[in-house]
Amino acid sequence: MSEIKLTNVVKRYGRVEVVHGINLEIAHNEFVVLVGPSGCGKSTTLRMIAGLEEISDGEIHIGDALVNDLPPRKRNISMVFQNYALYPHMSVRENLGFGLKIAKQSEAMIEERVGEAAEILGLSELMDRTPAELSGGQRQRVAMGRAIVRHPEAFLFDEPLSNLDAKLRVQMRTEIKKLHSKVKTTVVYVTHDQVEAMTLADRIVVMKDGYIEQVGTPMEVFNHPVNTFVASFIGSPPMNLIPARVESGKVKLADGASVPVPNRLADKVRDGQDVIFGLRPDDMTPEGHGINDTGQVATLELTVDLAELLGTETLLYTQLGGQDALGKMFDPRDVAAGETLRFRLSLDKAHLFDATSGKSVRL
Repeated sequence: MSEIKLTNVVKRYGRVEVVHGINLEIAHNEFVVLVGPSGCGKSTTLRMIAGLEEISDGEIHIGDALVNDLPPRKRNISMVFQNYALYPHMSVRENLGFGLKIAKQSEAMIEERVGEAAEILGLSELMDRTPAELSGGQRQRVAMGRAIVRHPEAFLFDEPLSNLDAKLRVQMRTEIKKLHSKVKTTVVYVTHDQVEAMTLADRIVVMKDGYIEQVGTPMEVFNHPVNTFVASFIGSPPMNLIPARVESGKVKLADGASVPVPNRLADKVRDGQDVIFGLRPDDMTPEGHGINDTGQVATLELTVDLAELLGTETLLYTQLGGQDALGKMFDPRDVAAGETLRFRLSLDKAHLFDATSGKSVRL
């Protein structure tokens, strides 16, 4: 079994602590994505699991083994980096088998495992090419194949798609997900791209400033963010977050507009409380151009500052409570800057966060 468990793991560089006592359990065969902005500690955490960084305090277990003092080669993990790290003078076949050759495995085993990896990743026709003769996506598949041949207990991916163009990133996301379904093992994947996190993960670990902010399935994190940071980081476009105050059953915005307190949150707030009103662009749509919503809805007339047509939908930039806000128009028509539209706000999907702590009021 290849469970991974981090217990009170700390990383310091001198007197500067960059990872602050994090706890995380990753189940056997689970695909977990560590996501967060640059400098949040996600890659450092991955490198501590791999043994490429020493931990300053705490414990890391892989399976039943405490691996704090084990070198990387004895942890039975394979790591895939963003720069591929292929040997330029070797063929695809030689790159795939090099680690096994160094480990003094038999020629028969090397041939079998290299062939198996090539078949899984669609590399069989490329075996005699060198990295210079491959596309970026093909090189990344070779890097993944080199990891597969070792039959590791866990795969660790450190931003493996960041060097690829947008179209190829989408293709490689699909291939990585297919790979996980074929090669049943634990995957820990680091990215700053929340779209990658949402599409790949069984569970997402959202990190900020060396702390874990939230752990949950993609839909749990998307639908129930624990604080304003997670709400703003997960989701594309991000959630609108508007300062407000609760007054007499209303959420009163700074510009004088107000909407009712969402029914499901009415017992979570007190009169006079300063809050952040959160609403995703998908839940703020012009009348006649949104998803039919039979729940609690508020309507506001808002002026459109800019419209971005994306084909099946249009992003509408406006002002809500004196703050920049974003809505969506489905089944779109042309919208001119300066046009006023009546927006429907789905309060069943709205969030309230405490203005001081940033935490969701439902916690």
